[in-house]
Parts: sequence; structure tokens; C-alpha cells
Amino acid sequence: MHFASDNWAGAHPSIAESLVRHAGGFAQAYGTSELDRRVEQRFAEIFERECEVFFVGTGTAANALSLTAFNKAGGVAFCHREAHVIEDECGAPEFFLGGSRLHGVDGPDGKITPENLQKAIARFPAGFVHSGRPMGVTITQATEIGTVHSLDELDAISAVCREHDLPLHMDGARFANALVSLDVSPAEMTWKRGVDMVSFGGTKNGCWCAEAIIIFGNRFTGELPYIRKRGAQLFSKTRFIAAQFEAYLEDDLWLKTARQANAMTTRLAQVFEQAPGARLAWQPQANEIFAILNDTTAERLRSAGAVFAPWKLPRVTDVVLEQNEQLYRFVTSFASTDDHVDQVQRLLTNA
Repeated sequence: MHFASDNWAGAHPSIAESLVRHAGGFAQAYGTSELDRRVEQRFAEIFERECEVFFVGTGTAANALSLTAFNKAGGVAFCHREAHVIEDECGAPEFFLGGSRLHGVDGPDGKITPENLQKAIARFPAGFVHSGRPMGVTITQATEIGTVHSLDELDAISAVCREHDLPLHMDGARFANALVSLDVSPAEMTWKRGVDMVSFGGTKNGCWCAEAIIIFGNRFTGELPYIRKRGAQLFSKTRFIAAQFEAYLEDDLWLKTARQANAMTTRLAQVFEQAPGARLAWQPQANEIFAILNDTTAERLRSAGAVFAPWKLPRVTDVVLEQNEQLYRFVTSFASTDDHVDQVQRLLTNA
């Protein structure tokens, strides 16, 4: 009953097999092998257009280097106040930005609102050197609290970005989970909505260690090769990241694993809705559940071996915790099964 994080899950067997299959022999290094090129072309097919693909090893690297690509002196990048990029990456974006900074924007459900984004941008008027200048916006899909931006919400944020000529980046650590939740194509969730750059995550969804920066258009591609090298993310044997993505993207494995994770979240959410001593803080939309448990219920689950994490309430929320209650996060993955959910159900219903 491992629900602490999808990072705890191992690699999908097909991805492990691909790594073994490509382990022997020789291949050109530094992203120039035939395998690298095939995977890059596969990304172009998936996104229905030509795009630049830069393999990196971690989601933090993908986000930090993406933001660095549109850095400016005195730059300010806007994100939700509780986004992973500002709360959980140990200042890595600011470190690579060399003095530019992230500016948190409030909004319900883990999402920036267009109105709040406009107000935040207005705090940095053009030509006023003392405050700095806007340089871009980054959003998280799915968000840090398990919600998903709708296409209309993406359009609204993108419209603000276009009005101010700001590039829009998407942190897609759980890109596949959001995509299958919306039931749209990758193109419809990204560049057709005005997204310029995506941190495309595979690690949480069955890969061993595979992330990619995807850039639509050529506005920032000239900088990324140098930024990635300087950021120590240009792997010599990139074929081993490419090998993971080859299996991940083949026969829509990445969508199948995401659907499995999301389906287990749906089942587990139903358990919490019906169990005494438990309730949902809000409805899950991808593969993360935020449940409110009383102390007795939480201890019963822990004692039986369930692994999950306490969580802070969002700053903008109407959720109220009663005495002896705590908010917890449960994350499902491709490796979560009906049996795992059934065990939780038995523990809660047989109290």
C-alpha cells in the first residue's frame, strides 16, 4: 500500500527491457545517435508538429533550464504560489537564473487565475528598472494539488501571456496523467493553447530516469544546447534516456500507465468518500488524492503498512480541518493495483 509518491514506483517492465536491449554495442554520444533521432521524431508525431527535444535527467533540471532559456536581466517569472517550481526545487530555478526570480501568484485549486496574473504583471511596469521586468509564466499540469487546468483555463492564461509578450512554460511532471484526464491530444493541451515550452515528465509514470524539454518554434532553441551543457544535463550516453522514451511512447504505453494510475485514484477516492473518519478535501482530477483523515483513521492505516504523506492546506481554500484531523496526500502510479485499494477499503470499513 505505497501511496507516498509515484516516484516510489519502479520502472515499467517494457522500459527496463528497452534499456537492456540498447545496453550493448556502440552508439554516437551526446544526443546524436540514431535512437535519439528516432525518439525526437516520435515526439514530433505525438505533438503533431516539429519541435526541439532536449533530454535531461530530472524534472527539476527540466524546469530550471526551461526558465533559463527565456531569462532576462532583472527577470521575473510568474507561477502559482504553491507550485512545485517555487516550493520544492530548493531554489534551483533561481540558481540557474543567476539573479532573476520567481513570483508567486495566488489562485484557487492550485491554479493561477488570469485576473491575478494580470495584477502580478502590473507590479512590474515597463521601464521601471528598480522592480525588475516580467520574463515568462510557468504553470503546472497536473497541479501540485492534483487538479488539472481545463483547455479554457489554459487559453485564458495564454491570452494574458500573449498580451504581454511573455512565453508560457508548462511543468508536465505528470503530463500524461493530466492528458488522459482531459481526454485530449498532446497538441490540444500545449501549443494549440499557446504553450511555448513543456517539461515533459516520464519518471513518475513508469520510466527510470527520463525527462525532456520540448520547445515549439525556434524562439529559445539557440540557447538550450549551451544551457543544458552548462547545467550538467548533457549526458554523454543519452541513448539510455532515449531508450526509455522509445518504450514509453511505443504503442501508447505512456497513456496506458497514466490511465492505470488515474483509475486507481478514482477507486481510492470512492473509498475515502464512503469510509468513516475520512473525507475528500476536493475531488481528484489526475493521480493524486488529498484526503482528510482523523488521527485514529490515519494511525490505523499506518499501522497496517499504508504509506502516505501529511500535507499542508493550500493558502487559498475553503477547506476547514476539525479537531484531530489532518490533510494527507495519496498518490497512485502505474504500479498501483486494485488489491492495494481493496486493502485500504478493508481497513477502513472493518474498523
